[in-house]
Amino acid sequence: MTGQAPSPVPAVIAVVVHEGQTLLVRRANPPDAGLWGFPGGRIEYGETVHAAALRELEEETSVKGEVQGVITTLDILDRSDDGSLRHHFILIAVQCRWLSGLPTAGDDALEARWFRIADLHPDRIDMSADVDAIARRAESLVQPEAS
Repeated sequence: MTGQAPSPVPAVIAVVVHEGQTLLVRRANPPDAGLWGFPGGRIEYGETVHAAALRELEEETSVKGEVQGVITTLDILDRSDDGSLRHHFILIAVQCRWLSGLPTAGDDALEARWFRIADLHPDRIDMSADVDAIARRAESLVQPEAS
């Protein structure tokens, strides 16, 4: 055997829902350059999932949050034009409660702003896969139960 096979890269996305809106950033770098998605990135060695989500949230948006829990995980398979696998990311979607701050793009984000969850639709907004579904799932977790 020569060399090791590549391993999936663990990463987080911080899903913040506040007053019917969710916080998104427009990505500067591949994969998904130019698309709107949740703030996030790779988990650093020795860093917890929760700490990584809060760090990425603040680095990319200047918003401070509080972790509420894990929503779901996603496999992101980034393929080249010939179909070969370039990267395999395992994204852990972490629900965060907004504490303070106004969205300001930082780190590898071109823009950062709030979007009404009701307006999220792939035909209207150029966004990463499943952003609308994850935002709606997160919103359902913070709303009180119907009486």
